[in-house]
This record gives sequence, C-alpha cells and structure tokens, in this order.
Amino acid sequence: MTEKLAFNEIYSKYKNLVLKAAYTYVDDLISAEDIMQDTFLALYKDMTNKKIESEEEYSNIKSWLYTTAKHFALNYGKKAARTVATETMEGSDVIEEPVSESLESEYLSKIAEEKRAKLHECIFAALMKKNPRWHEAIMMVCYLDIPAAEAAKKLGMSENAFYVMIYRARQWIHKNFDAEYEELNRF
Repeated sequence: MTEKLAFNEIYSKYKNLVLKAAYTYVDDLISAEDIMQDTFLALYKDMTNKKIESEEEYSNIKSWLYTTAKHFALNYGKKAARTVATETMEGSDVIEEPVSESLESEYLSKIAEEKRAKLHECIFAALMKKNPRWHEAIMMVCYLDIPAAEAAKKLGMSENAFYVMIYRARQWIHKNFDAEYEELNRF
C-alpha cells in the first residue's frame, strides 16, 4: 500500500470523526474544519517519516487522530482566549485582555490534561491488546457517539450481546485503571 493511498483511505474513513472531535471542543464549524486540516496535515507529515506496516498500527491511527484533534482544539481555544482586542477610543488604543486563571492553575490544569491524554492512550492501547472488539465497541459508543443499536448492527451482533460486551470492557477498564484515574483526580 503506497503512502498516498493509505493516507487517502485514512482520511476518507476518519474525516468525520476528526471533524466531530474538533467541533465538540470549539463549537464552531469553520474552526473545526481548520483543526481537522491541521490534524490530517500532522498525520501526513508523520506518515512520511514512517510506514504503517501492521494492521495494529493502522487501527491505532483512529485513537491518535481523535487525541490529536482534541489537543489541537483545546490549544485553539486557549489561543482564542489569549487574543488581545484592540480598540481605538478617542485616539488612544485600549487593550482588553480576558480574565483568566492564575498562571499556576493554568499550568497545573495543562499538566493534568496531558497526563489524562496519556492515560487514555494507554487505556486504548491496552484495550486493543486485550480485546480488539472491545476497543472497537468502546470507540463507537464513547468517541463516535454511535447509538448502541447501530454499533451492534455494525459489529454483527444483537443489542443485548453488545451491551454485555460494553459492560465487560468497562469493568476491565475500571479494574485495571481505576488507581491511575484516582491519582489524576486527587489534585
């Protein structure tokens, strides 16, 4: 599979996921489209440096795209909050800066968000290793917001079996990662 063909397949398969992820955080379609473009540009640059050789690497792209779009969107929101509005009032420039948190709390929240993102990546990688169907089901329901009935149909299973699978996957996540979540939320 050539790089260009692989990129085009990934783009057509996940462009809606990335757009939805970006839109969730910026709530502006034009900005979300810009973020989507930046996300796929980052992927394209990354793909030129290395080749996707296994099916597992191909499936990890979905998580990478979502996380990258989320981070771009969060950074976009922070940049927008920092913009300085300049108005001219009777020949003088008035600079208005939005009121924000203290630098310390902003820094701590940024560190917590980075740790949370790393934990989510770790969870999804472990979930993929444990059971790829669980990974796919959780991605459909939690990140893509696909209704359970539709997700079950896509996976070729009954709704009840799908709910049981989601329940087991969540139980496994809680069993294996609750301590890490508690550690993150302590601060």
